Amino acid sequence: MIRTLAVKTDYSVVHDLTLKELHDPSVLWYWVDFHNPNEQEASKLKDHFHFHPLAIEDCFYLLQRPKIDHYADVDFFVMHAINSKTLEAEEVDMFLGKNYIVTFHLHESREIEDAWSRITAHENNRNQGQIYAVYLVLDNLVDQYFPSVYQIEDQLDVIENSMKAEAIETLMNEVFEIRSQLLQLRRTIVPMRDLLYRLISTERIEQIREHLVFFTDIHDHLLKLSEMLDSNREITADIRDSYISLNSNRMNNIMKTLTVITTIFMPLTFIAGLYGMNFTYMPELHWHWGYYTVLLLMIAIGLGMFAWFQKKGWFK
Repeated sequence: MIRTLAVKTDYSVVHDLTLKELHDPSVLWYWVDFHNPNEQEASKLKDHFHFHPLAIEDCFYLLQRPKIDHYADVDFFVMHAINSKTLEAEEVDMFLGKNYIVTFHLHESREIEDAWSRITAHENNRNQGQIYAVYLVLDNLVDQYFPSVYQIEDQLDVIENSMKAEAIETLMNEVFEIRSQLLQLRRTIVPMRDLLYRLISTERIEQIREHLVFFTDIHDHLLKLSEMLDSNREITADIRDSYISLNSNRMNNIMKTLTVITTIFMPLTFIAGLYGMNFTYMPELHWHWGYYTVLLLMIAIGLGMFAWFQKKGWFK
């Protein structure tokens, strides 16, 4: 589907003009949106706009890393939206020309819909030119990152408050899943941060100079998001280390208990082994009360060692 938005010289807005009608002298600037176009519609990128083949290829093949490419008369942006349910990146491409922008996306984009509506509804937005539409799209994309990051922060707060020795094992799968989600978000947010840094630092797009404060604000948001991601990754690392420490401590306690029990039975095993030898001349074997005496001795040794170890605190 292709739709168009044209801003006239009197700052009125007209929708759904043909691509040829967009070149009318009364059109101040225009926006063309390609949403999951068919083959015939997609051919307009080459036949009508004459965009560079590499830029057109980036629109259709694979999921490109967020970036900005400068061509002779157009600047090409690859941006990422985030699916709020799956956290998967969805590519949004944009061409910025002298008096137009062209957006291209294969998925439904709420961010573009919102920017489109704001340009249509407010004359003040329209009279700032197509660069303001670029700002709105970028700002909307970045603003949609925050709910996903905040949701992960809330999950980590719940996990930290629920950490108990008996429940931590059930939480670790969730922690590792959160680490995976953070990595997934990082693959989008960090390249977008780099894109905005290049955008506010470039000298090749003169229109950016006039609206630098707006794009700097988006870059600040991305810096904040990057710091939040790093902070959350450190928290998951701390939880993981706590889990390892608790496991090690529990294993040490188990080994200590087993060692104490083994130590108690060592002298008892020695006595049982001593009197289990099959020698003919063993005086104690012929005692009338010898069996009971040895049993009482073994019990006394076992209880004595148990009491001594307990007094030392080895059973705690």
